[in-house]
Amino acid sequence: MTAVPDQAVDTDVLAVAREQVLERGEGLSEEQVLQVLRLPDDRIPEMLELAHQVRMRWCGPEVEVEGIVSLKTGGCPEDCHFCSQSGRFPSPVRSAWLDIPGLVRAARQTAETGATEFCIVAAVRGPDARLLSQVRDGIKAIREDGNDIQIACSLGMLTQEQVDELTAMGVHRYNHNLETARSHFPNVVTTHSWEERWDTLRMVREAGMEVCCGGIIGMGESLEQRAEFAVQLAALEPDEVPLNFLIPNPGTPYENFPVVEGTEALRTVAAFRLALPRTILRFAGGRELTFGDLGAKQGMLGGINAIIVGNYLTNLGRPAAQDLEMLDELQMPIKALNETL
Repeated sequence: MTAVPDQAVDTDVLAVAREQVLERGEGLSEEQVLQVLRLPDDRIPEMLELAHQVRMRWCGPEVEVEGIVSLKTGGCPEDCHFCSQSGRFPSPVRSAWLDIPGLVRAARQTAETGATEFCIVAAVRGPDARLLSQVRDGIKAIREDGNDIQIACSLGMLTQEQVDELTAMGVHRYNHNLETARSHFPNVVTTHSWEERWDTLRMVREAGMEVCCGGIIGMGESLEQRAEFAVQLAALEPDEVPLNFLIPNPGTPYENFPVVEGTEALRTVAAFRLALPRTILRFAGGRELTFGDLGAKQGMLGGINAIIVGNYLTNLGRPAAQDLEMLDELQMPIKALNETL
């Protein structure tokens, strides 16, 4: 998708963003984000440079590194159209559980990369007693292994009692993505609502856990809906926003959707940084497919300040060593564990 040039608007929105976002730390409005998303390709270097300046001023130079592992894979009853773990679609992913020793090994391997966050993920609508027991036992075993890495969880929608249980376990951050704009959500998921996800995030925030909430770009949303999504995330005031790009997984309703073009993705990265100047903005799933090596470096210099290393649940990522080499080449320090406590 190539934006239509509009030089008068282009000049205005970046000039306004420089004063509003870079100087004052105030995110762009929905209309302003839309203007950035409509910038032509030849303006991308300019917007990336501004987004990088915003990241450096309001977040600093450190990059937060995270690893994720699936505790319970596949067999999810929900119909998220992008997800190969839904039990409603004929995808090749089948239901499986990771045992506690496997979880401990994954946490140890993640910590050895220099990561400060380890996220335990489960493909469920929400956790039942068995799953919460596995999480509790897993966290206990990770600590007994001498690993002090921060523990995050992504276990679907929660009740207040479950939020309280996870808080008592010492869960540092909870991930629950809104996935897309509220207006587009019914086209992506029909078995639960955007509002149900929002309610979980509200309870997580009120309980004192950090909020991790992002979504996926490239699920048929319009530019207007991308701008809507950016400001809806800003209104939530999340600590972290993972930015994913659609991987058209076989067997899902989106298996034939096109991969997001690199230039379009870079424009989106910059726009989200200008909407969320003080937030951890994390490269997540699909970046290898959308960007390749060169684009990933451009994204890191265009507002991104966190990265998931290794694999993504049911999709392969790059070896962690490659990402760490990239950060070293870019002279971007990895955030130390004691800075996240």
